[in-house]
Amino acid sequence: MFAAYNRWANARLYDAAELLSEDEWSRDVHAFFGSMQGTLNHILVADRIWMNRFTGTGETHRVLSDVPHPDFAELRFERGKMDDRIVDWVETLTEEALAGLFSYTPVTNPKEVTQPLASPLAHFFNHQTHHRGHAHMILSVLGHEPPPLDLIYFLRTEEGEPFF
Repeated sequence: MFAAYNRWANARLYDAAELLSEDEWSRDVHAFFGSMQGTLNHILVADRIWMNRFTGTGETHRVLSDVPHPDFAELRFERGKMDDRIVDWVETLTEEALAGLFSYTPVTNPKEVTQPLASPLAHFFNHQTHHRGHAHMILSVLGHEPPPLDLIYFLRTEEGEPFF
């Protein structure tokens, strides 16, 4: 459910962000990652780090504030690929896999952590929701209408209906 919700919420957020001017896209509004550009890149960077940890494949980063895709269209393309990758990977998980131990080394505190996979996976989705909230606020600060992103709205759509 969270993988499908994540893809849906990102698509809605990117539809709204696409309306920003070049100046608005990169304007520092003093959000945690500064601008919409910094915020949306951070979400992708963190997803790449986590998916590399989870699967052992794909791009990764060493700095959480990397901006690998300053161009909106390029970032949107990469976001779509990542969202599809997340959905595909989550669909392979079993209850046994979720309960199994998973080890990783955080970027910010390089000491290995081991815990059941379900816990970091929950963090993975919560992290995206947290920073989408920042992007939502950035749209408001810039005078644009942010889209409703509540999980319950997703669950009322055809995409979310199987989970309801």
